[in-house]
Amino acid sequence: MSRKERILKKRYAVFCEGDTEYNYVEKMRMKQGVELVLKPINMHGGGYSNVLRQIKKEAQTNYLAKFIILDADRIVKEPGERENFLKLLEYCRIQNGKENTPLFVVANNPDFEYVVCLHDSDYRGQDTKNYIVKTWNYKDLNAFKNDTEIYDFLNNGKKSFENLLEIICTQDKLVKNHYEIRKKTFDIIIRSTDFEEDMLDQRNSNIEEFFDVIDW
Repeated sequence: MSRKERILKKRYAVFCEGDTEYNYVEKMRMKQGVELVLKPINMHGGGYSNVLRQIKKEAQTNYLAKFIILDADRIVKEPGERENFLKLLEYCRIQNGKENTPLFVVANNPDFEYVVCLHDSDYRGQDTKNYIVKTWNYKDLNAFKNDTEIYDFLNNGKKSFENLLEIICTQDKLVKNHYEIRKKTFDIIIRSTDFEEDMLDQRNSNIEEFFDVIDW
């Protein structure tokens, strides 16, 4: 009698700080053939240290990987946040070195609004807030952030995540994870994580790693 084949699920945890990220990934979760478990993070009053605290509390390991999607603007804008970000990064490096559930730090610099604007093929680097309000005709930035249909809006007509990926895949990164996907055994291993502080003054993102990993 042959052994029953083990069925493995593509299940990922996504830690995200803002409403826009949450609404985007929540709808994306319904469109993809993977299981994305959302873990909202309250950044107010604690910043990156709150993120680290929540990651440490999240002991569940039945994920192929965990993604920590963050805005990087706090590193230079908020006192003490550079050190807190480096502590978060070092914790992830240590856990990845032990080959525990891989922790992908995704840093959007300055923020996720930059990432969403890159979905639009007409976007040419303008101020993101003005572009969202004036070009996309939102009442204000909060109305955009609270739009639960944001994923569909950003993947319609001349807007798509393919436009985003085409641009950011050519960028130098503030954060970059070097990883390997072993498809046969459903293993994902992060070999190292780079932090290029000189990139803080340039807009960039490594969110293509998120799309790459969940799509294999």
